[in-house]
Amino acid sequence: MAATTALGGSYGAKYSGMETPRSCVCTRSGGGLGVSTCGEDSFLHFAYASNLLWERILLKNPSATFYAVANLQDFKLVFGNHRGKASSYWHGSTATIVQSPGDEVWGVVWKMNASNLNSLDQQEGVEGGIYSPIEVNVPTQEGKVLTCRSYQMNDCICDLPSPQYKKVICMGAKQNGLPTAYQNKLEAIETNNYAGPFSIFEEIEAAIKETETTTQ
Repeated sequence: MAATTALGGSYGAKYSGMETPRSCVCTRSGGGLGVSTCGEDSFLHFAYASNLLWERILLKNPSATFYAVANLQDFKLVFGNHRGKASSYWHGSTATIVQSPGDEVWGVVWKMNASNLNSLDQQEGVEGGIYSPIEVNVPTQEGKVLTCRSYQMNDCICDLPSPQYKKVICMGAKQNGLPTAYQNKLEAIETNNYAGPFSIFEEIEAAIKETETTTQ
């Protein structure tokens, strides 16, 4: 699978933009909706958190195919809760992006059928006002700038993610060969130490086992 290929080259990037302080408040930046970037029947999605992992994004969006690794410049990755309410789905805070000059967020660009636009929005809680879709321009390794649909949390109060949510993000970063320094920053993220039942994590683990079985 192309997404597992390690990246080469020099990144020259800053990797200081991953925060989980409980005191910060994140506000959403404006932006349009990048939908028809690959033609009338498809669009590009820039994923920077759990959707980095192939098996996770395919749970709800079966048309997703790997397109490129890219980075969002002048933004940083933070973790928080919409209006301070922790996600019962992930048992802790979830990731978002906030503007931060000089920082950057690495991620994966997925090409998706327009038929999965609604499922992606539902996964991100758009209808409930948790996240809003935004348009971002992200350069690839080859220097091509892609216009993508991404998501940003509304009324975010920063807090800690669960270990399981962090693990899914780290697995996705490794699977797609994101820069080693960036992976190290992800691995260093503090968590809330949640150790209870976790249905979505179990679904993802089952999908990974199924993938391993079919590729052997």
